[in-house]
Amino acid sequence: MGEITVLTKATSKSKSLRTTVPMGIVKQFNFSEGDKLNWEIRAEGGKLIIVVKPLKRSTRKR
Repeated sequence: MGEITVLTKATSKSKSLRTTVPMGIVKQFNFSEGDKLNWEIRAEGGKLIIVVKPLKRSTRKR
């Protein structure tokens, strides 16, 4: 099985949900706060397929 995360409310007044990116993924892709992710979502054979791609990063210092 892969990583397990929990969905929580984005804010107390929001209908959106959020989750945490597991630390192994953060380290593998050198993510930092403020980085952007592009989510491609589709259904195939009764499963939800989600492809997450980092967008081109800014030239800020890390």
